[in-house]
Amino acid sequence: MLGSNAPQPMDSPAVRHQLHHGFKTWDPERHKASRDGTTPRRSPSRRHAARKRPVWIRFVLVPGLTDDSEDMAGSAAFAASLGNVERVEVLPFHQMGRFKWERLGREYTLRNVEPPAPEAVERACAVWRAAGLDAL
Repeated sequence: MLGSNAPQPMDSPAVRHQLHHGFKTWDPERHKASRDGTTPRRSPSRRHAARKRPVWIRFVLVPGLTDDSEDMAGSAAFAASLGNVERVEVLPFHQMGRFKWERLGREYTLRNVEPPAPEAVERACAVWRAAGLDAL
């Protein structure tokens, strides 16, 4: 028996808060640099908003890459315009995933990046809050 591990209908309370959207950057050129040349995909966010599916935004604060206040404000304005964002989690960058890149034999371009200071994380939260979003 699967019990509590059984698949849940997509609209059940157990599943509805599992929609997390990762926001990197609003600027298309900066996004390409952070994602192996791909461009931002905003249509999934719009699709969930149209269906009134509640989502949480996960924003990784990477010093020198995603910490530009104007760029964050663009992402925050877009997220606020969707009307279905319940929470924004500002996640400070860390080096815990570094070993994965090394195992894959891929260049890890963030090797020398330090985690952001607590004050920088709070400033980032303030940008998202200024757009009317609950950020922590």
